[in-house]
Amino acid sequence: EVLLTSERYRVERLPFSRVTHSDVAFFERLMPGRVITDPEELKPFNVDWLKSVRGSSKLVLKPQTTAEVSQVLRYCYERNLAVNPQGGNTGLVGGSVPVFDEIILSTVLMNQIISFDKVSGILVCQAGCVLEKLNDYLEEQHFIMPLDLGAKGSCHIGGNVATNAGGLRLLRYGSLRGTVLGLEVVLADGSTLDCLTSLRKDNTGYDLKQLFIGSEGTLGVITAVSILCPQKPKAVNLAFLGCQSFAKVLETFTTCRAMLGEILSAYEFMDEKCMELVERHLKLSSPVAGSPFYILIETSGSSVIHDEEKLTNFLERAMTSGLVTDGTVATDDKKIKASTWFILISLICQMLWSLRERITEALTHDGYVYKYDISLPVEKLYDLVTDTRAQLGQRAKNVVGYGHLGDGNLHLNITTEAYSHSLLDTIEPFVYEWTARYNGSISAEHGLGFKKKQFIHYSKPSKAVSIMQCFKATLDPKGILNPYKMLPSS
Repeated sequence: EVLLTSERYRVERLPFSRVTHSDVAFFERLMPGRVITDPEELKPFNVDWLKSVRGSSKLVLKPQTTAEVSQVLRYCYERNLAVNPQGGNTGLVGGSVPVFDEIILSTVLMNQIISFDKVSGILVCQAGCVLEKLNDYLEEQHFIMPLDLGAKGSCHIGGNVATNAGGLRLLRYGSLRGTVLGLEVVLADGSTLDCLTSLRKDNTGYDLKQLFIGSEGTLGVITAVSILCPQKPKAVNLAFLGCQSFAKVLETFTTCRAMLGEILSAYEFMDEKCMELVERHLKLSSPVAGSPFYILIETSGSSVIHDEEKLTNFLERAMTSGLVTDGTVATDDKKIKASTWFILISLICQMLWSLRERITEALTHDGYVYKYDISLPVEKLYDLVTDTRAQLGQRAKNVVGYGHLGDGNLHLNITTEAYSHSLLDTIEPFVYEWTARYNGSISAEHGLGFKKKQFIHYSKPSKAVSIMQCFKATLDPKGILNPYKMLPSS
């Protein structure tokens, strides 16, 4: 583990109160059997899943209701006890674990579906619901979640909203800022803000829910979510293609968007280094080989014949014009058709998505990983990867790039045998300066958390940061909610 808290950022503990025996006794009376103080049980809550940051909390609370969250925060506010809200703990920027001894408020038991309207497609649920389980529930009703992530088996919808997670379906269904209709939030002083509307149109005053979407638990604790869910598509097709250059990847995307139109639901890209690591460390085999770049295209629609015809026309154009050199196509309609392309059944769909979704897992097997989630103009997307390789030379084991090209979102990953302060100094702020030079964002979908908060000025002007700090001071005047995260010290 790399203790970035103490070694790199030199953060000093703010003058919050420390947890006492009487505090623990109060919480045990409030939620008997759902208070954790055992050091061994506390360990997984104190460390992020990348094992890059670690806190020293002595107390984890597991409320089941909004009323309990309200009582916890009211008590902590009066006692000046710092609180670290935690969902599935799948974040990449150290935002979900304590920096010091903050009380961990886990939403793991807040996992109830409150309602679902089959006519409107509006789901209302508690914040601790696991994304994959929500999607499984909705599929039985012939709907799906508008959000899909590699961490779907662990992440909580409340954490997704709190970080404004992007994911694989954003190209088709948009961001959570558009699909979340309402929120229930408990504020720092324990008061509850009930904006859990199920209306698609509500133009009465400021849209307060937007303050909390992407606020990373620094303004309030999200306890329930109302979200608009699309119907489950009747026809899903995947194409896994090889391209000889990133220019071809971009040109293929332009052609793809023009020819597939409304049925295009995902356009992912990855470089050959990613595929090498997935094959080496996870023993997954790619049906397409020998290309410097690979793209994964998904279409989702309501007509099998219509969608397959559009996809076939696009593939013929892409092949005959030399945009792609090889490829595999999979459909989920349980049929195998004769073609110069390989038409595969639904299990292959899952395998093709695994090649993309498990890149993060493969990287963790390659050594220590420096991870960067960048948003850039699409034509500059891969230039950052090549320039970073040149910047680091032999000091890096691998420098790879993959991501959501349709959204201009690059995941830049650098692996080495072990963590190095000097190497991190070479990477940062180089990556952020490069990103700012081309008017990009240093965080496309994972937030700022603990690791990136001091770099916010590369993406936001000082006035904007100042206004954010004003919001924080207004909603959390004592600063007890997820301190040391997202915003630089005022």
